[in-house]
Amino acid sequence: MNFRQLDLNLLRVLCAVYRSGSVTEAGRQLALSQPATSNALARLRTFFDDDLFVRSPRGLHPTRKAQRIVPALIAQLHTLESTILSTDGFESAGSRIHWRLTLSDLGEMMFLPPLAQALRSESPHSQVSNVSVAALQVSTALEAHDVDLAIGILGPSHSSISSELLFQEHFVAITASDWRPQSGRVGIGLSARQLSAVSLAVASPAATFHGSVDLMLTKLKLNDRIVLRTRHYGALPELVTRTDLMAIVPQMYANSLAPRYDVRIWELPDHGPRYEVHMVWHQTATHDLAHAWLRSVVRRLFQRGVT
Repeated sequence: MNFRQLDLNLLRVLCAVYRSGSVTEAGRQLALSQPATSNALARLRTFFDDDLFVRSPRGLHPTRKAQRIVPALIAQLHTLESTILSTDGFESAGSRIHWRLTLSDLGEMMFLPPLAQALRSESPHSQVSNVSVAALQVSTALEAHDVDLAIGILGPSHSSISSELLFQEHFVAITASDWRPQSGRVGIGLSARQLSAVSLAVASPAATFHGSVDLMLTKLKLNDRIVLRTRHYGALPELVTRTDLMAIVPQMYANSLAPRYDVRIWELPDHGPRYEVHMVWHQTATHDLAHAWLRSVVRRLFQRGVT
């Protein structure tokens, strides 16, 4: 290998395609045209003598070589970014910034604990507040500087808003551990016919996951199976363990419940509808050193490849 053929921009393309599973999305994140991104990927394939990514129903899937090398590259690029920021006028250890985030109740449960842990370690004098903002008002809150950063099922609503994909995931079902479908074979997944007979408990949060739940239920044709609605995901574990109800939740949330509650996780038909989680901010903060540092922490904690 001739390392003179590589440069930092090529490695950024490699990492962006790995995370997003899409040449188009990677180019958008890096402000590159699709031809430029495709050309960079072709150069990377030549350098590594490997396809790096193959097409799949869920987008570009990394080859074994890509799976071996790219996670380490992502970590090293994050380290490089943090090092540059720390020597360019912003010292996180002494910062007393009060960060204002907006997360749904589910986002608060999944993202806030690891983020708080990182901030307590790296920026112990900073403060964090989770500001309640309806999904349709997130852009307005960012423009008014009422919120510094939003994390959720969001995207740029207009040109002044920037976003970055953190991860893609899918929904699964949870029930009490002894729950069984009324008909058909019992396995790790549920068929459409089995789902058509269930009774559902649904969380309909008002913040940054708003709308995704109803869209998911529409795709699965389950709107008429809802018997209970709650505003908070935190109510669902007790509801399903005490009743015969089923809840449909993001996979990462289901996985976090399994060690603490007597629940069973079921795969949905076709692995369930997928969704994307982004971090979103106003473009006026893009080159702010403190804000760039915060984004680098969020990226390091939560950004991952297509699953």
